[in-house]
Amino acid sequence: MEEDHHTSHIPQWKKEEVEEIKELIKEYPIFGIVGIGGIPAKQLQKMRRDLKDKAVLKVSRNTLIRRALDESDDEKDMEKFVDAQTALIFTEQNPFKLFKTMEKSKSPSPIKAGTIAPKDIIVEKGETSFPPGPILGDMQAAGIPAAIDAGKVVIKETKAVAKEGEEVSQKLAAMLTRLEIYPMEVGLDLRAAFENGLIFTPDVLAIDEEKYFSDIVLAAQQAFNMSVFAAYPTAENINTLIAKATSDARNVGVNAEILEPGIIDILLGKAQSEMLSIASVASANNEEAVDDELKEALGAAASSAAAETEAAPSEEKEVEEKEEEQEEEDSEEDGMAGLGALFG
Repeated sequence: MEEDHHTSHIPQWKKEEVEEIKELIKEYPIFGIVGIGGIPAKQLQKMRRDLKDKAVLKVSRNTLIRRALDESDDEKDMEKFVDAQTALIFTEQNPFKLFKTMEKSKSPSPIKAGTIAPKDIIVEKGETSFPPGPILGDMQAAGIPAAIDAGKVVIKETKAVAKEGEEVSQKLAAMLTRLEIYPMEVGLDLRAAFENGLIFTPDVLAIDEEKYFSDIVLAAQQAFNMSVFAAYPTAENINTLIAKATSDARNVGVNAEILEPGIIDILLGKAQSEMLSIASVASANNEEAVDDELKEALGAAASSAAAETEAAPSEEKEVEEKEEEQEEEDSEEDGMAGLGALFG
């Protein structure tokens, strides 16, 4: 009876708000708990408009959000992420794309006095746009190592004026704004996303796409090499396996001196090379050991070898560079296209 009496005094608009949240949870396959603290109302409205075709942003009281989650099924586990200023976001994007969308919504913002520094706040060494005047004392009072040099106010050294976790003073906050140093990031902060009974938190959703792509490329290369060494035929390696088998068979034929159409030219070339080598040694010991025709052949072979030695490195390098550039471009285009489809 007491519970019924208490429920009967809940305003109708609150009941409707809870029901609306529950309906949105049922309607969309993915929803998230979003922190909206520190976002000005005007900027929040712009973010809502920007998300129009991607997601629905629902701002409500924490008590009503908790009630709606508690009255839902598996979604009630998301209640622990409801804290401070909270909103709900509903979408059909996968959680990774949703997280990336949220991160893109963030923008640098000045820090207010009394705010806890989210990270070390660094002031870089160098000139400022300020002329000498009272600002020099204001900067020094804020802990910024300033001085006058050549008629300008300069910062003498790079310094961390506030450590992560420290409270920012009024003087420092004002000076950072004047220096156009904006340590804060204002935007939608996705605390957790829910999909098919699973909860995804930022530490899982924050994907380093470049490293991910590099790992995929490395894994593909290693798998390809292993399949070739194991002679395991696939659509990707069959051309390489056939080429390797052809080369191995040719080498066996040459070493065994098998007279076949595909080998005879190599055997004749090998015999010619060996004959010239023997003639060269004989000529070095006794010039009369070889006739004029053979001497001419030795001279031509030596000139040709010298020319090839001089030209080969640059030509081979140029060909290799072009092949590597093309392979990298093709690989990166294919890989990044795949990642883009996954992470947005």
